[in-house]
Amino acid sequence: MKKVITYGTYDLLHYGHIRLLERAKALGDYLIVGVTSEDFDRKRGKINVEQSLMERIQAVKKTGLADEIIIEEYEGQKIDDIINYGIDVFTVGSDWEGKFDYLKEYCEVVYLPRTKGISSTKIRNDKKMIKLGAVGYPFLINKYANEINYVNGIEMTHICLSDYNKKDFKVGKCIKLEKDYSKMLKDVEAVYIAASIDDHYKYIKEAIENKIHVLYEPPLTTSVEQFKELEELAKKKKVIIMEAMKTKYSQSYNRLILLAKSGVIGDIVSVDSTCTSLRQLESIGEKEMVKTQNSISAWGPNALLPIFQLLGTDYRQKQINSIVSKYNENFDLFTSINFIYDKAIATAKIGKGAKSESELIISGTKGYIYVPSPWWITDYFEVRYEDTNETKRYFYSLEGEGIRYELVKFNKAINNKSTVFDGDISLATVSIIEEFNKKENINIIK
Repeated sequence: MKKVITYGTYDLLHYGHIRLLERAKALGDYLIVGVTSEDFDRKRGKINVEQSLMERIQAVKKTGLADEIIIEEYEGQKIDDIINYGIDVFTVGSDWEGKFDYLKEYCEVVYLPRTKGISSTKIRNDKKMIKLGAVGYPFLINKYANEINYVNGIEMTHICLSDYNKKDFKVGKCIKLEKDYSKMLKDVEAVYIAASIDDHYKYIKEAIENKIHVLYEPPLTTSVEQFKELEELAKKKKVIIMEAMKTKYSQSYNRLILLAKSGVIGDIVSVDSTCTSLRQLESIGEKEMVKTQNSISAWGPNALLPIFQLLGTDYRQKQINSIVSKYNENFDLFTSINFIYDKAIATAKIGKGAKSESELIISGTKGYIYVPSPWWITDYFEVRYEDTNETKRYFYSLEGEGIRYELVKFNKAINNKSTVFDGDISLATVSIIEEFNKKENINIIK
């Protein structure tokens, strides 16, 4: 029996894929099709895949052309598969001409002609382009304006100057600079809000009322009442609202959360999360810094995320200790939030006026997970045990600080009309920020 093997992502399976599989099938008696996993695709820089691995496998299965389907998960797997499955012919599209000649040492290599004028990339590109507007801090908007160029199906077309000048933005000619936020909303389908937390409510509410999808720098607001109002309004208007927290959408971070929940370190007994930065203090000084977003609003959503994801929001006790600025007691230079759960404890440390090792440690009854500073830009972590020889290290590529994956998720949510808003965790975070601002149940250190 002559065995043939081929590989592909098979995203949005189309006629070109089917023709290629038919030609591959004709080369032998038994066809094995390797479908690439999300992890492997991302490592190769392929972040625009729209369908899940299982959806893509099912699509290939429905063609009836594959005698066997396997998953491609790592570099070098092709050689292993050719040897292990006793392959006679390796085949792939002609756009890879010469790329796999090294496999000729193991089997026959055939490059098949592709169907002209059709591809998954073309199908994605032919979809209606989502026009994104932006308002807020230039240094954040400039990052998104750059990273959005790597994502299909969405483009930044407008920027609202708000309190800034044109020179603050490093943008291309195709982006229109608009002084009027309301006017900008008439020309876009979605908006990225990176403004001062004091302006979040009005910007987000106006966008939702105009049925504009919202990507916002967390928190949504600093008021529980406003939070619930905006959440309900978004549901009523059928608008997507999503946190622009790149950590949540990175492959590495999600992998470590899944590992922690799977029991590899036993029962989780503690989560210690630290997020600090002195960048603003050093650039403008404490006296000016206290006019900006305080530490708990700026870093709280990040620091609290792994705690609430792993241990939940139903804690028994909470204690907030804050060292506040001498210029403004509403501005915390450094804050520690301690939680007590039924069978676990947790600590979040945040600060814009003090520096600490910004690491994440998840402790368990068998071992612990360690993520080095800055943990929120997660591309590497370790699962450690008492016996150091058992330590496992995980490496992941993280392009554009993870902003690209975030934009892909936002784009997909809009197109699929899917919910990406984690209301319980976001609400719990806003509730703590509001408590701080109202000085309720807080130990203030001046």
